[in-house]
Amino acid sequence: MARPIWTGAITFGLVSVPVAMYSATHEHEVSFHQFEKGTADRIRYRRVNERTGKEVDFDDIVKGADVGGGDYVLLDQDELDSVAPGRSRSLDIHRFVELAEIDPLYYQKTYWLGPGSEETAKVYGLLRDAMADTGRAAIGTLVMRGKEYLTTIRAEDSLLVLHTMYFADEVRDPQEQIDDLPRRNTAKPAEVHMAQQLIDSMSGPWKPADFRDTYTDRVNKLIKAKHKGKEIKTADPAPDPTAASDLFEVLRRSVEAASKRRNTKTPSAKAKPADLKSLSKTELNKLARDLGVPGRSKLARPDLEKAVRKAQRQAA
Repeated sequence: MARPIWTGAITFGLVSVPVAMYSATHEHEVSFHQFEKGTADRIRYRRVNERTGKEVDFDDIVKGADVGGGDYVLLDQDELDSVAPGRSRSLDIHRFVELAEIDPLYYQKTYWLGPGSEETAKVYGLLRDAMADTGRAAIGTLVMRGKEYLTTIRAEDSLLVLHTMYFADEVRDPQEQIDDLPRRNTAKPAEVHMAQQLIDSMSGPWKPADFRDTYTDRVNKLIKAKHKGKEIKTADPAPDPTAASDLFEVLRRSVEAASKRRNTKTPSAKAKPADLKSLSKTELNKLARDLGVPGRSKLARPDLEKAVRKAQRQAA
């Protein structure tokens, strides 16, 4: 079993739910070392005292904040932890919201939350089931690794899932970052219609396993080919930008090509009632939202399934 990267308690109202946090994802990438070009000499990085030139052990390093005039305030980890002694082991819930209200732009990284111990599993299960039945997510704050995080906690099947998030003032204003964004409705109606047809022809269900990091695959093939002295195949260059005068014709050909390749249909809200049992609570809530089921956040799962089936029959 994996070791937790953080342990503490979710607190809301007077309730405290001990939990353990585990990484939910990992990135796959090719591991490279650095060498001086034209040699077999490895490049090394060391922590060196600027004045003495001597290497410094990591445990002897503290942090310094520049306060101007060449002066620094030096702080060790104990001092940093002292300003939030309880919060470093507490995940405080401030509000429960509809998950669909959260803009994905704010999400950072995903973690699994498990029960803190066997003795507290019942309390953990109570929070998970209550959140699943109401269809809401918890918004909280957490201090971890010397940083405070905004978090979302949601129920997903048998466990709780935590997403770290950006605070509002950490999200940049796109108008300040990007110049000359085109106005809406500048394309011709026929072009818009054709673009919508292309989107429809390329639509399908979200299946994560359908997608793969092909760049890493190509890098690994490159390493093997060069190691064996084989010829290296280069990738195709990026396509030229589509000229405005050619837009309609390019869209038309794209629709034709996509329609030929497509061999699956987009799942709709008119799914068979028997399929509802296989859906997770999150998927069932999304389907209920698509169907416009009223009061869905307050319905227990059996009642929500009945409401969805009724809405499906009406939509048929």
